[in-house]
Amino acid sequence: MKLIDIKELLDAEFLTKNNYYDKEVERAFGCDLMSDVLARVSGDVLLLTGLANIQTIRTAEMKDIKCIVYVRGKIPSKEVIDLAEEKEIILMSTKYIMFTACGILFNAGIKGAEIQI
Repeated sequence: MKLIDIKELLDAEFLTKNNYYDKEVERAFGCDLMSDVLARVSGDVLLLTGLANIQTIRTAEMKDIKCIVYVRGKIPSKEVIDLAEEKEIILMSTKYIMFTACGILFNAGIKGAEIQI
């Protein structure tokens, strides 16, 4: 599914100006613990989180995550948005709670991330 379609499904807004919105996403991972993202996620995924600080960008960079959706209406600082643009990471924000956002994506055919155990 294209990121532009995910934006519409989640009634989200793009926070970054980079224009990779036609990027395809097949899997997602919802988590507020960046240590779990680092330890468990493998492959290209969409990250949903309520943690709106610089660590989300650093984590995404390490795991080659190209899009983060902030849930619960969270909007990170300009510093975080600027770093995301520099690293070519797309940021979105949705008013939905994580549970609802994940459910919407699951119902639309997005699979859960393959995790490392």
